[in-house]
Amino acid sequence: MPRTAAFLDLDKTIIAGSSALAFSRPFRREGLISRRTMLRGAYAQLLLVLSGADAQTMESLRRRLTALCEGWEVDQVRAIVGETLDEIVRPMVYAEATELIARHRAAGEDVVVLSASGQEVVEPIAALVGADRAVATRMAIRHGRYAGEIEFYCYGEEKANAARRLADEHGYDLADCHAYTDSITDLPLLEAVGHPVVVNPDKELRRVARERDWPVRTFAHPVPLRSRLRSRSVLGVAGACAALVLTGAGWYSARLRRAGRGGG
Repeated sequence: MPRTAAFLDLDKTIIAGSSALAFSRPFRREGLISRRTMLRGAYAQLLLVLSGADAQTMESLRRRLTALCEGWEVDQVRAIVGETLDEIVRPMVYAEATELIARHRAAGEDVVVLSASGQEVVEPIAALVGADRAVATRMAIRHGRYAGEIEFYCYGEEKANAARRLADEHGYDLADCHAYTDSITDLPLLEAVGHPVVVNPDKELRRVARERDWPVRTFAHPVPLRSRLRSRSVLGVAGACAALVLTGAGWYSARLRRAGRGGG
């Protein structure tokens, strides 16, 4: 019989936040980023919460992170992620996600993590949560360092294409497969499988799920991301998040006012 798989997005589906930004503190501690850059990363995290991971937000974040990582030693990044994985990521993992993964594996189905975050971050997290394999964004590497270019961007239609390639390689029948994600940008992936499920959906994806009668699930444990952003564990600077929240809320309100004037 054809094998089946469950394809899971990572950020805001398996973990409460952005895997690309989760390691800001240890990266700063090891001298890869500055305090200012870390605060800007926290602000980017806040925007993901306020506005959802729409295409424009993700593209802006992708450009910033690609430029930021240029010149970093790949082995150093892997070492930092490996050494701090339990400390940083385990508290962010949704209990509901680990239960879901366990159920699929108990049913004899493969579990695959598909993420737009970098391979060096995604693969260890996928192993941590018990996934069988992972496909993630791959940065170009020259002489052991990131070259500031992307070889493969696991995002949008490319995430769906990755699922199709895995189906060909491993004999999955996509009509029997599940996909779980929070973002409208992953609509191609949801449409590629026979059992699409939306998790903590953004506004646009919630609308599509309602129109197509797709299941909607809420993963709420561990602590919601808004609360997590208030702690030192994310920002590393007491009181910084309050200023970011005020700034982000003002930006978001202004965007809503502009949208109201433009289209009604």
